[in-house]
Amino acid sequence: MNQPATNSLGNHKVTTAAPSKTKRLANSLPNLPLKTLFAITFGFCGVNMAFSLQSSQMSRIFQTIGANPTNLGLFFILPPLAGLIVQPLVGKYSDRTWNRFGRRMPYLLFSAPVAALVMILLPNAGSFGFGYASMAALIFGAVAILFMDLSSNICMQPFRMIIGDMVNEKQKDKAWSWQQAFSNLGGVLATLLPFILTFFGVANTAKKGVVPLSVRLAFYIGAAILLGISAYTIHTVKEYDPDTYALYHHIDPQAHKNTKPLWKLIKDAPKALWEVAVVQMFAWIGIQYMWTYTTGAIAQNVWHTANAASAGYQAAGNWYGILTFIQSMAAVLYGFLVLSHTNPLKRKFWYRFGIACFAVGLIWVFFIHNQYLLILPFCLIGIGFFTVHVEPFNIFTSSLDGSNEGSYIGIFNGTICLPQIIASVASFLVFRMVGKSMPGMMLVAGISMLIAVVAISIIKSDKPQKDLSDKAAA
Repeated sequence: MNQPATNSLGNHKVTTAAPSKTKRLANSLPNLPLKTLFAITFGFCGVNMAFSLQSSQMSRIFQTIGANPTNLGLFFILPPLAGLIVQPLVGKYSDRTWNRFGRRMPYLLFSAPVAALVMILLPNAGSFGFGYASMAALIFGAVAILFMDLSSNICMQPFRMIIGDMVNEKQKDKAWSWQQAFSNLGGVLATLLPFILTFFGVANTAKKGVVPLSVRLAFYIGAAILLGISAYTIHTVKEYDPDTYALYHHIDPQAHKNTKPLWKLIKDAPKALWEVAVVQMFAWIGIQYMWTYTTGAIAQNVWHTANAASAGYQAAGNWYGILTFIQSMAAVLYGFLVLSHTNPLKRKFWYRFGIACFAVGLIWVFFIHNQYLLILPFCLIGIGFFTVHVEPFNIFTSSLDGSNEGSYIGIFNGTICLPQIIASVASFLVFRMVGKSMPGMMLVAGISMLIAVVAISIIKSDKPQKDLSDKAAA
């Protein structure tokens, strides 16, 4: 006779039957209470503080310590290269990890303190007496950004994988939207910090080659918040044990012990991976150029300076933080009010709409020379940025069956990292082709995003999984 088995997730208890063959066919992932979805998705707020500070301040930091704008792409190769290597490995090995801390959480337990430590070190690249534009300062900054991205990527993966592990198809759109909304809230906090600190009198300029105190303090605060939220997630989220996971996903409980090598998983990947990857290629080339050149584009168009040591350039860096805040708020509102309530059958439509908004926003930045008018395109960029982080994962994870879930999400992240590497390498040529104009690179980013809009037409595997709930099975 089957005995009931109880599994807990925070305060949420799930009662299941023992995983007999008959019962396995009649059980699927349950609907989770909203408080459980919150516990699963809120942790991304802390992780994205690290990524947002990195993306919004990295160009500013490296130009402040003396990096040549022509060579900025070199430094931006390192983060996606780290992600391309680390994310599939974390996915593969976490698929086989089940201990008293869980399946995905042990990786967060290790990586969050490392990420926080590197966040403290990175903005100090110019504070150790290396000298302006010295090779030592640039190498220190490059190594710091590499380790920051390695640890941040390891932090990020558990949050993405646990949605595939624990959230059913009916709630998946809501979960991905919530996660990205909380991610944007983390981005809001991160990017506003330099502006707020400056407002309260913290120095926003420093001697040549030294990153201003406002930026350094922003990184310190971000590190503390990352640690706090990660600790909350580790304490709150209780993952399913192997038998319960297998029961809900209708797979062999021992399947995780015999995972395929990564090359075999790529060879056997669902068609949706390759379809979405084409769109991702052009979308993330555009995003990479946006991250690399927006601060300089705003400084040239609005403050009419390319001198990273000038007050105008530092003001442009702070204003980009405000624009990123506006972008994030537009994304949060769009996510909570629109995208989390959309029909799963319309995912491709909303994917196309969001990237089209992104393209228009990027191209618009090229033409604007008034700092306040920049608010409008950044609202569109916020809608697009949110969409790019939600719909591709909705479409792709709906093609998975529960086995090798983490490995495939790690592999899928390669469709984000590889385009960034290509964009960074190509930037040495493209930047010269547009006359070394940073606003011109924003135009290039928008054109790449328009190509992504067209590429969405090739996606055919955009239907949600069949409902396997108890009600449907009955």
